[in-house]
Amino acid sequence: MKNVRLYLTSIALLPAFAFLQGQTVEEIIAKSILAAGGKDSIAKINSITMESTTQVMGNELATTTVILNGKGYKNSSDMNGQAIVQCYTEKGGWSINPMGGGSPEALPPGQLKYTRLQFEIGGPLLNYEAKGNKFELIGKENVGPVEAYKLKLTTRDSAEINYFIDPVTFHVIQTTQKSEMMGQEVLLKISQSDFRKTEFGYVMPFAMDLSFGEQFSLTVIVKKVEFNKPVDPAIFDMPK
Repeated sequence: MKNVRLYLTSIALLPAFAFLQGQTVEEIIAKSILAAGGKDSIAKINSITMESTTQVMGNELATTTVILNGKGYKNSSDMNGQAIVQCYTEKGGWSINPMGGGSPEALPPGQLKYTRLQFEIGGPLLNYEAKGNKFELIGKENVGPVEAYKLKLTTRDSAEINYFIDPVTFHVIQTTQKSEMMGQEVLLKISQSDFRKTEFGYVMPFAMDLSFGEQFSLTVIVKKVEFNKPVDPAIFDMPK
């Protein structure tokens, strides 16, 4: 009798189990976009300006990030009066590193295939097929206490990034990709948390932890976000 009850219980749970196991790439991505506020909310955003603090090597740097959808991304931090800048556009990218002399330098071609993702508001999940992106469901993998969906992104520029999506909230809680630091290949891991719904209905992380292998790490805490603030595209031009 006990075995019969167990059998009947198992049969009753089968539909729910099948649903959990049967999530497709398309369903996961659709739910993730909805969790971020939905296509309509994201479509209303042309620019994002963020003020944040970057905690690195015991220092706290004031940081400003400007994103002009489909056009450019610029991240500027102040370190004791010296600027640290990362800038990406449709045409390329450049950076300023006080430790490297403080002069603007063009980014190496190998890094450029990843930069386009930085100035696409809504990220590569939104309208991914139209952008030439391909996603593959790898399975599930633990991210801290969360058994997250692991999706592999291959962009039209052949960049490869792993996306980890919480199966309950459907937020992207982590990404991993190969990167270069000081001439060495490292694993860049970006963990996202403190998701908040903004005035536009757009949901975004207000805390990010970045680690470059075992070499370097930093934490970004967003303090203020403004949407559709006018942006002069000239700010993305590399200084002479």
